[in-house]
Amino acid sequence: MPEVLVPHEELKSLVVKKLQQVNVPLEHAEIVADVLVHADLRGVHSHGVLRTEHYVKRVAEGGLNPSPSIRFEQTGPASGIVDGDDGFGHVIAKEAMQHAIHLAQKNAIGFVGVRNSSHCGALSYFVKQATDQNLIGIAMTHTDKSVVPFGGAKPFFGTNPIAFGFPAKRHRPVILDMATSEVAFGKVLQARETETQVPMTWGVDQDGNPSQNPFQIAALLPAGGPKGYGLALAVDVLSGILMGASYGPHVAPMYGDYDKMRHLGHCVCVINPAFFTSLSQFLEDIDQMIAEIHEHPVAPGFDRVLVPGEPEQIKEDRYLKSGIPIATSVYAYLTRTAHAIH
Repeated sequence: MPEVLVPHEELKSLVVKKLQQVNVPLEHAEIVADVLVHADLRGVHSHGVLRTEHYVKRVAEGGLNPSPSIRFEQTGPASGIVDGDDGFGHVIAKEAMQHAIHLAQKNAIGFVGVRNSSHCGALSYFVKQATDQNLIGIAMTHTDKSVVPFGGAKPFFGTNPIAFGFPAKRHRPVILDMATSEVAFGKVLQARETETQVPMTWGVDQDGNPSQNPFQIAALLPAGGPKGYGLALAVDVLSGILMGASYGPHVAPMYGDYDKMRHLGHCVCVINPAFFTSLSQFLEDIDQMIAEIHEHPVAPGFDRVLVPGEPEQIKEDRYLKSGIPIATSVYAYLTRTAHAIH
């Protein structure tokens, strides 16, 4: 399927207008659009503006609160809980990270849990909030079942992503944002939009057989077999059970039951390096580590060794200049007139 190059500001504007058609307040619509375009700029189109149609559908059918009353309760010197009132997870997670940053600036660490939320998009956006303040950011969220456990035939946990952000002085921050599955299911959706085959290692069909056809993939495989499976469990405990939310197969599905709230949980953590070491030295050491990685001997077929998140940063630089490649079907939806919400 062909793609069209769209300037990032135009994309944001289109998403905001689409969300406002279902009465999402401008402030919230702008945050959601910012998170989605952030993902597209980094080349993570699975979490980009293609998700807009889903969000609009869920709001229209009553399964997502467009105007939530988000509440924060500080539960300890360095901890708190955000109740998202079933609003947009992007807005809720951003606010949770802001509270965690404030706690860490005062008390070395800020750990904030989130309950009653929804899909929050790319976690890299939220850990970057911390690195922008010379702080370490961690974020994670559970999702509905889509990944077979190691040794299992049917899905149990979700893709359950986790992200880390580490600030540097001269270099851009090191940002690792990964699903605990081999890939995020959104990448399968992106392959369906572009009608391209996927690697056999991504997922399995209804009978548990690996498939390259994105339309046949019914469940994903865990990253690294038992390792990704174990991480998925840990993420579900910290962002689900610890927050009084559901886990594994009990998490409400993203696709289907559009009239029901999902009540998702997330958790974010911020660490203030200044409470543990010299901040200046810490930032310089991160720079040195990045420089040494760049100078590391390369394997055949590679130009140089990159740090986590750097391939996405390179794409962002390019897309800011040239525009973001968007599937024509997604662009057509975004530019469609207001009467066609679904």
